[in-house]
Amino acid sequence: MSRVRKAVEMSPAALQAAAECLRTLAHPQRLQIVRCLLGGKPITVGELAEACGLSQPQTSEHLRLMQRCGFLKSERQGREVHYEVCEPHLEKFIACVEERFGEPV
Repeated sequence: MSRVRKAVEMSPAALQAAAECLRTLAHPQRLQIVRCLLGGKPITVGELAEACGLSQPQTSEHLRLMQRCGFLKSERQGREVHYEVCEPHLEKFIACVEERFGEPV
């Protein structure tokens, strides 16, 4: 019996898109932003910036990149833009990262 995992068929274009999105997540500040967003309710750029210790322009750029990959969605409410996670697999991905690299509390 083979111990090799049977892979799901993926086209070269799909593999390229996956690699691009994983590169986008491969940044400590972006991982922290995603962890904050997984709290449940939509959050503004200002709230995220404060929670993550970043400037608002830095936070906005990170959000833009993650939104481009389809991880996040935004909704304007008056003068504020609220962000939330829209990729259902992102919570499992972050849980794997936390399990592997997290420190016991």
